Amino acid sequence: MKLVRYGTKGREKPGLIDAQGKLRDLSAHCDTIGWDELSPTGQKRLAAINPATLPLVRGKPRFGVPFTGISKIIGVGLNYRDHATETGAAIPAEPVLFMKATTAINGPFDDIRLPRRSKMTDWEAELGLVIGREARYVSEEKAMSYLAGFVTFHDVSERDFQKNRGGSWDKGKGCDTFAPIGPWLVTRDEIRDPQNLRVWLEVNGERRQDSSTSQMIFPCAHLISYISQFMTLMPGDVVCTGTPSGVGLGMNPPQFLKAGDVVRLGVDGLGEQCQKVVVA
Repeated sequence: MKLVRYGTKGREKPGLIDAQGKLRDLSAHCDTIGWDELSPTGQKRLAAINPATLPLVRGKPRFGVPFTGISKIIGVGLNYRDHATETGAAIPAEPVLFMKATTAINGPFDDIRLPRRSKMTDWEAELGLVIGREARYVSEEKAMSYLAGFVTFHDVSERDFQKNRGGSWDKGKGCDTFAPIGPWLVTRDEIRDPQNLRVWLEVNGERRQDSSTSQMIFPCAHLISYISQFMTLMPGDVVCTGTPSGVGLGMNPPQFLKAGDVVRLGVDGLGEQCQKVVVA
């Protein structure tokens, strides 16, 4: 299934994308796409619904974040060898973890707002993993069974805040609007091999990133298992799995986002995002 939330920000309705790519309303069956719907039982209940019986949604409504109940967003840094190399970082021996604030959560087509005093706001297209049930000390062999599904994720990052302002990376990762998610949540059963998905990003029509999740240093199952050794993953939590090469920081000379820029990105099978960059 491709599950969505659509409509005015803060008043989104639940829906799904049918096999023909049409948006259908799920409001008669659930109030939102939340913890219940992300669970194995909830997914089974929604999967039993014949999409043809659901009302078609007319027009082109706004898509919001496709699910609710996100208690935390865990980022994985330097998880593509070529990205680590382009930024001058050592190849990590273990996953590098950071947190993105939940106040950074943004719709997939909503504007990215440049923070005040930003000098180096950068782009990062990523595969996002959405947890479907409580995960604590899980094995790598069973890790994928804890997933609800997958999303396209944009890990927008302010490099000056991240690298030059002291402390952890978090202050460069958690600015408002820095976590666009969606447009839809694709359930785990629809993605045959999450380690073979194309990840790409364009700025103003120029391709900047174009790679594959096959290039990850630490694959999805390892990341879920690893993170669960340090913290409990709850339904709705998102793991953003790292970005490939092609970020602005790695260009010569470095290039960063400015007001008026338009960013498009996507992951195979998970849909595309598009954001305009504006001044906060």
